[in-house]
Amino acid sequence: MKAYKRKPLSLVLLILVGLAAALSAAALIFIIAYVLVRGVPNLTPELFSLEYNSDNVSCMPSIINTIVLTLVTLIISVPFGVGAAIYLAEYAKRGNKLVKVIRTMAETLAGIPSIVYGLFGMLFFVYALNWGYSLLAGAFTLAIMVLPTIMRTTEEALLTVPDSYREGSYGLGSGKLRTIMRIILPSAMPGILAGIILAVGRIVGETAALIYTYGSATGYAAGPLNSGRSLAVHMYVLTNEGLHTDQAWGTAVVLLVLVFAINTLSAFVAKKLGNNKK
Repeated sequence: MKAYKRKPLSLVLLILVGLAAALSAAALIFIIAYVLVRGVPNLTPELFSLEYNSDNVSCMPSIINTIVLTLVTLIISVPFGVGAAIYLAEYAKRGNKLVKVIRTMAETLAGIPSIVYGLFGMLFFVYALNWGYSLLAGAFTLAIMVLPTIMRTTEEALLTVPDSYREGSYGLGSGKLRTIMRIILPSAMPGILAGIILAVGRIVGETAALIYTYGSATGYAAGPLNSGRSLAVHMYVLTNEGLHTDQAWGTAVVLLVLVFAINTLSAFVAKKLGNNKK
């Protein structure tokens, strides 16, 4: 406190930062508690029936569709995002004007509203490529949407790896590709997984882009060109209809638990990889 008395502005800043942190935590706790209080009583066995009908409005098909959609989107987006980041961080010359343009474009794309991606996906994938409302149309649209996030976070993770790692690997006779695959990527893996976690959160919670591309069919998407309904879209449709508001709150709890489980699993994997690196 003596130091803060000598510099009262530091004390004011500490109070403001602490207040901001407390308000953020309180808002998060309030939202989670509100959803749980409204949704947990509506978690009935009928809500998890294998088949959807107008009586049970089961969310089980939507859960399966969401998991499949997330996996397909990551299969498409992660190789391109990580590959682009490797080029920007390891192969492109530092100070290259093209690199600056790519980074600016990626940051711009990351800020575009999701409904714009949905309109693009509908015009290009649904109509131009004649895929219709399908799993592929939704997955490719989401892959384009999360690609900037994966690319930028991966690039930042690669740039944090010390140059001494590269120099040591080159000194032992390893080539560029072997150094990247065996030294750089494992060291940057926790940061790469952090970007993938952010992408998964956006995929699972997305609605606007999927309504225009994936559709809102109530059943399982049996094939890549079949329509389906993600969990977030399912909750939106139930709320919009106004006939199954209670089930919509129950679906919100399921969505909350699903996102929490995915984030927890990803954080666990990142921690394990970090420990193995040490």
